[in-house]
Amino acid sequence: MAYLFTSESVSEGHPDKVADQISDALIDNFLAFDVDSKVACETLVTTGQVVLAGEVRSKTYLDVQQIARDTINKIGYTKGEYMFDGNSCGVLSAIHEQSDEINQGVDRGSKELQGAGDQGMMFGYATNETENFMPLALDLSHRILTELAELRRENKDITYLRPDSKSQVTIEYSDDNIPQRIDAIVVSTQHDEFDEDEAMLAKIRRDIIEILIPRVVAKLPEATQALFNNDITYHINPTGKFVIGGPHGDTGLTGRKIIVDTYGGKGAHGGGAFSGKDPSKVDRSAAYATRHIAKNLVAAGVADEVLVQVSYAIGVVEPMGIFIDTYGTCPFNMTDGEIAQKVSEIFDMRPFAIEERLKLRSPMYSETAAYGHMGRKNETVTKTFNQPNGESITLDVELFTWEKLDYVDKVKTAFNL
Repeated sequence: MAYLFTSESVSEGHPDKVADQISDALIDNFLAFDVDSKVACETLVTTGQVVLAGEVRSKTYLDVQQIARDTINKIGYTKGEYMFDGNSCGVLSAIHEQSDEINQGVDRGSKELQGAGDQGMMFGYATNETENFMPLALDLSHRILTELAELRRENKDITYLRPDSKSQVTIEYSDDNIPQRIDAIVVSTQHDEFDEDEAMLAKIRRDIIEILIPRVVAKLPEATQALFNNDITYHINPTGKFVIGGPHGDTGLTGRKIIVDTYGGKGAHGGGAFSGKDPSKVDRSAAYATRHIAKNLVAAGVADEVLVQVSYAIGVVEPMGIFIDTYGTCPFNMTDGEIAQKVSEIFDMRPFAIEERLKLRSPMYSETAAYGHMGRKNETVTKTFNQPNGESITLDVELFTWEKLDYVDKVKTAFNL
């Protein structure tokens, strides 16, 4: 019997994502001036207020308040009527130095012997149902909001949008797990005040269905375009008026959107958030490494769908183990345990090896903090960072290195494919 599966996304203006972006902007600035920085930084945002807290060990000094303000303005919170804007909000910093007891388990005489920055398990996932090897419902949810943000910044076809928004997509699958059609789409978007609420809701619904969705569909592969139909159930701002939003409407915290950040409920999640953590924290680096493994396995033809788990003990160099689940989609006679053994031989999962393989000590993290950490475009961009003393540094930074298919040939060789 056919079944339905749903994933959601939230925009860069969602309060939790505002917090994530501030935390990751701090990470980038610390790494830009000191690649060995150890950072764990949490952010809280609420009406007119930002609170920064966490632990840092770094040789550099930053104006963390200004970095927070710049991030908020870039997102689009630039007006006093939002009750939260980058130029006027208060920014309180309670950041202090990282504990020596934590640091002693990570830093060693040789970098190759660097221990894991925490215990726990991390998961990576990939599926061949989309070109970027991501679950389709989540991919579409992200696309809807990135296009909505483009419309907001263009301020041409739709002129009343504010930064906070959410989306959700429900897909009908066949018994053999093939997407059949889009069943339902939910979009809730913050907006300016209107004179009449009923007219406002009708206009927003019409604009989302007639302007936003066609722009999203036009950028999709033909096979995915075919899943859209005239029978989709749309829920557009289903609660009604949505003027009060962002950190004024709801307090935001770093690390509260871990399913949006990963696979939209497909696969599994170890529970650790990403944003605000330097790559010595395996919550982040090993989650990227397992995605890299899963994507290369699927691209190489080892399976149509793969879940990879790795686990660590704090301060210990080697992982506790690697687990593979191919959901019965491996086309040749090899058990998941045998696949896991080969994976452990191909991919070095020691923390420092992950950092080196994926270039995780570069300031690449601001771009990860909205619209998902996985399934994104691997590209190199130029970024400039400034210190309070006037010093600046410009770097070419490679983004989303864990999305590269650079191990496909090695995987094929190892599996005789």
